[in-house]
Amino acid sequence: MTKFIFVTGGVLSSLGKGITSASIATILKQSGFKVSMLKIDPYLNVDPGTMSPLEHGEVFVTADGAETDLDLGNYERFIDKTLTAKNSFTTGQVYQSVIKREREGGYLGKTIQVIPHVVDEIKDRIYAAADEHDFLIIELGGTVGDIEGLPFMEAIRSIRHELPKTNTMNIHLSLVPYIRAAGELKTKPTQHSVQELRRIGITPHMLVCRTERELPKNLKDKLALACDIDRDAVIEAGDAQSIYQVPLQFIKEGILNPLSNHFNIKIKPNMEKWDTLVKNILVPQQEVTIAFVGKYLDLKESYKSLIESLIHSGAHLNTKVNIHWCDSERIEDVGAYDIIGNSDAILVAGGFGHRGVEGKLAAIKYARENGVPYLGICLGMQLAVIEYARNVLGLEDANSIEFDENTANPLIYLIDEFMDQSGNKQLRTHKSPMGGTMRLGEYPFEPLKGTNLQKAYGNEEIYHERHRHRYEANPAYQEKLEEAGMIISGQSNGLIEAVEIKDHPWFVGVQFHPEFTSHLETPNPIILEFVKQANKKD
Repeated sequence: MTKFIFVTGGVLSSLGKGITSASIATILKQSGFKVSMLKIDPYLNVDPGTMSPLEHGEVFVTADGAETDLDLGNYERFIDKTLTAKNSFTTGQVYQSVIKREREGGYLGKTIQVIPHVVDEIKDRIYAAADEHDFLIIELGGTVGDIEGLPFMEAIRSIRHELPKTNTMNIHLSLVPYIRAAGELKTKPTQHSVQELRRIGITPHMLVCRTERELPKNLKDKLALACDIDRDAVIEAGDAQSIYQVPLQFIKEGILNPLSNHFNIKIKPNMEKWDTLVKNILVPQQEVTIAFVGKYLDLKESYKSLIESLIHSGAHLNTKVNIHWCDSERIEDVGAYDIIGNSDAILVAGGFGHRGVEGKLAAIKYARENGVPYLGICLGMQLAVIEYARNVLGLEDANSIEFDENTANPLIYLIDEFMDQSGNKQLRTHKSPMGGTMRLGEYPFEPLKGTNLQKAYGNEEIYHERHRHRYEANPAYQEKLEEAGMIISGQSNGLIEAVEIKDHPWFVGVQFHPEFTSHLETPNPIILEFVKQANKKD
């Protein structure tokens, strides 16, 4: 029978519930247990797919095409596991299901209420995510006391009564702030947060305390007594240099004892490989600088997976990857050389919209003409094709119909129809709604033999990577591009998936998002190869 660990947060948001949950999952996974994770988001959006990156950070895409919260990316990166749509759900999805069932007569004419109908839908989704795993760690977004979180709290309370006591555990993450003027750490916010949780009917079995200062023994004892928690179940969570240190810090803090005692099982993780990778992140032997050209640079969270994928590759190469953030609009103002001239490699990331495109094109031209290692992802590949068409083929008006729907040379266009993951035909036009009209999730691609793409991935015929985009490279121009020296190095059912340039040390553009499949223990092949190339500096 699956054991459930519920992780809630108190006092305020952004304390690191996702990293805490993923770290506990890592410890259990490295102990030999089958572990999965679930993120519950209490907001009413169906998913974060149409939210601005400034609103909610990066949208993470699962293999089966679900657009989810960025915490799912952290889960995959920590536990080295592919998750699916059932590992994440929102209030919007819950109510959508309940209302649909009511409209179809599924409730046999009953009055639909939060208790039991909405709560039952939440519990059904939690049980479905368990799926024969030894452990399911469930992270509830938001903070205790939020009005939108109450139905989920009720579901957690209810599940505790449906299962044996040793099969559910409640872990509460709370803030212990340091008040500089008083020179003291204060436990009162955490005490109040736990009181609110207990008022709802949930008693935490473990307290994880986020703090900037070390928690002295007497404060841990005070919290244990005030919150009715075993003394060894008050775990300090201080700031870490790397998020991947956190599982090791938890083990040092003694988290294995309360976990083992509560579930009445032996938990003994083998963290040797993990420890080595973390040491490589913290004390690397070499370093490289990569120019990261983008436009959402005010909020680094919008590129979360990509940043982490560079860290993974660096850990395996014992190399520190310094990211030189380059605003593409700034490149438009002062030129590429002044902004990216001292970098070891250039990365142009994905994105939507026309703003900053000319700066990205200038960065790509600089990489191409100066033999600088280049990786273009999604829009970064599309712009590499446009830049090549403009400056090598001489098609000065080459463009994407995303930026000019009337362009005479649509190197990037919107295909009218394509087969989605389920084999169903999807129609897309320039005016289609943004939600649900993208190529989403995992698709196969075939690397061309002898190319940089194939050398990075290996000798298999077919590989799979994840997508999140509406526009495609136009195959009508493939012959002209190839004649001029551009190699179409990867294809997927007739769609162009990757391009390279023949007479260049290393220049690769990929239509997919390789960062979504990069994990600490298994870095993505093309990103790993890119960092290797950056390391070959003179």
